[in-house]
Amino acid sequence: MLVNATDMLQKAEEGHYAIGAFNTNNLEWADSIIEAAQQAQSPLIIQCSAGAAKWQKGYKVVSDLVHDLVEVKNVTVPVALHLDHGTYEACYEAMAAGFTSVMYDGSGEKDFETNLERTREIVKYAHERGISVEAEVGSIGGEEDGVIGMGEIADPEQCKIIADTGVDFLAAGICNIHGIYPENWAGLQMDALAAIKEKTGDLPLVLHGGTGIPVEQVDEAIKHGICKINVNTDLQLVFAAAVREYIEAGRDLEGKGYDPRKIMKQGRQAIIDRTIELMGQFGSVNKGWGC
Repeated sequence: MLVNATDMLQKAEEGHYAIGAFNTNNLEWADSIIEAAQQAQSPLIIQCSAGAAKWQKGYKVVSDLVHDLVEVKNVTVPVALHLDHGTYEACYEAMAAGFTSVMYDGSGEKDFETNLERTREIVKYAHERGISVEAEVGSIGGEEDGVIGMGEIADPEQCKIIADTGVDFLAAGICNIHGIYPENWAGLQMDALAAIKEKTGDLPLVLHGGTGIPVEQVDEAIKHGICKINVNTDLQLVFAAAVREYIEAGRDLEGKGYDPRKIMKQGRQAIIDRTIELMGQFGSVNKGWGC
């Protein structure tokens, strides 16, 4: 059975480690991520953006798939199904479809008051149904489903106001971006993160754009209160590399090597291996038993 993300993130905040939130794109992705969590005995947040949900024919398909995988695989670690960067409307669609956690990304609304008002409304509605809520202050840089952010630094005072709505965890821009980081990237702004943490207390904080951040910066961010680290591009890269290696080696031309199950198997294993590796870096391995 799926759970919301509140308990696992509160334990992460108390234990000074982070839970990986890995984006799914299809059956192979979901199965691989869940398999990695079970092998690592790590709590898991498996999440899906609106674009990835559309590719899979809707939130209901994604939800049914993840619920069924957790059941048939006899998963024993806590797993939350989370909407990533949801609009106001998408949050309600995902909750109706069976998602156990949602992110309302109000950072792109016309003004902060709209973000605040809608966050309050979604928190009330979700909590009445046992669903956890993530909010955002300060847009995350890079591109996510065609939306481009410049990588803002969140205002600590605004973070405090949003935190007081009762959200379960908060994404705050600290110069992090989606996708591959450019060579001239300035790095995570730890002073900004510390200021945000001072205002938000023990509320779990979220780091978006987890691909390619130096390990030492990830470690420092966790020390400053980051409890959820989003990963998407990283798994896409290892999947593509594994499939490319298979094709370029001509293995698809050997016997029935063209069978899509054999081709996809390479990428699937790469996702499992990399997810377990990242869970180790985040410190969540063998934490699944206590949630």
